[in-house]
Amino acid sequence: MTLASIHAMRSHYQEAINVYKRLLLENSNFSALNVYLALCYYKLDFYDVSQDALSLYMQAHGDSATAINLRACNYFRLYNSRNAEAELLSLMDRASTSFDYAQDLIKHNLVVFRDGEGAMQHLPGLIDVIPEARLNLVIHFMRNNDLTEAYKLVQELIPGSPQEYILKAVVEAALGQETNMDEHIRIAQEYFQLVGGSASERDTIPGRQCMGSFFFLQKQFADVLIYFNSIKTYFYGDDTFNYNFGQALAANSQWREAEEAFLLVQSEKFRTDIVYIRWLAKTYIMNKKPRLAWELFLRMETSGEAYSLLQLIGNECYRTGQFFYAAKAFDVLERFDPNPAFFDGKRGACVGVFQQVIAKQEPTESLQEVVNLLSGTDNPQAEAIVVIIRRWARENRVHLA
Repeated sequence: MTLASIHAMRSHYQEAINVYKRLLLENSNFSALNVYLALCYYKLDFYDVSQDALSLYMQAHGDSATAINLRACNYFRLYNSRNAEAELLSLMDRASTSFDYAQDLIKHNLVVFRDGEGAMQHLPGLIDVIPEARLNLVIHFMRNNDLTEAYKLVQELIPGSPQEYILKAVVEAALGQETNMDEHIRIAQEYFQLVGGSASERDTIPGRQCMGSFFFLQKQFADVLIYFNSIKTYFYGDDTFNYNFGQALAANSQWREAEEAFLLVQSEKFRTDIVYIRWLAKTYIMNKKPRLAWELFLRMETSGEAYSLLQLIGNECYRTGQFFYAAKAFDVLERFDPNPAFFDGKRGACVGVFQQVIAKQEPTESLQEVVNLLSGTDNPQAEAIVVIIRRWARENRVHLA
């Protein structure tokens, strides 16, 4: 028993399971060992196996607070928070008011099952009672963009489990990106690699995610995709994963898959972030959907961010031969800022559209827009191009206003 406990405390759960199974074979009446077995399986993310082991114990001890709580946690992982909360509320009805630990456990887990509701009310007072309370409070702060408070809590945390190392790594990475301080990024990389490279975690979902995150911070995106592709089915609805996966795919020029990943993101916080918008616009352009990139700009308010998006649309559309939307982008940029480079871009894009119309690669209707764009510029070169376009239109019976 002592050996199994030491294994469990070191997060060597498979080794602990092996000891507990051997003890159960030798002492089948030691039914409480099934609870320890169930807890180890839970820690390894084998929630259905954990449930099976737990059921063996609860047949005889259905009122065990520890067992009911663990079953609620399994329900949360296997099914949904509603089932888990119902199980926990049944424990609340049974738990004696003098059984303080059960009451604290219920408060803590209800916060988790309710997606952080009541976190500030309950978790601060439980930090020194339930180890996971600190971790869940850090998660609450991160979700609410309070990076300062999250960092204060993890600074005091000496990591001992993979979850603690991962959480410290996430906070360090976020702080490093926020402050542009390489030291925080270095620490995050170290923790991610430590977990992802460990014998006990390297083949788990969190372990693979850690290695993917390590390579992401290293900007080695081909390696990121090796790990993220192996776990993506487990994160289909996870906005953070899909956002990072999309960036890795785009950085590796896998544009179609990148677009799919970006469009899975539902978080309004991400979808209104200029970095996300720029990445999505670029994937649209690279997938020959410049109109969708243009619509992203039209939905933005006039700002420095809109200006930077226009530059991306203009330059990328021009570079990829999608001249119609390049011309529109450079026209707006020229009105924002009478920089000669923007007129040069518009002039070249308009000529590109004209050439594509002649080659029947662009509809003739686009010429009217080109003429309108050029006519709005007080420049002899623009006027000369309009004269040439109108002459060609007359000769080819294309109506221009």
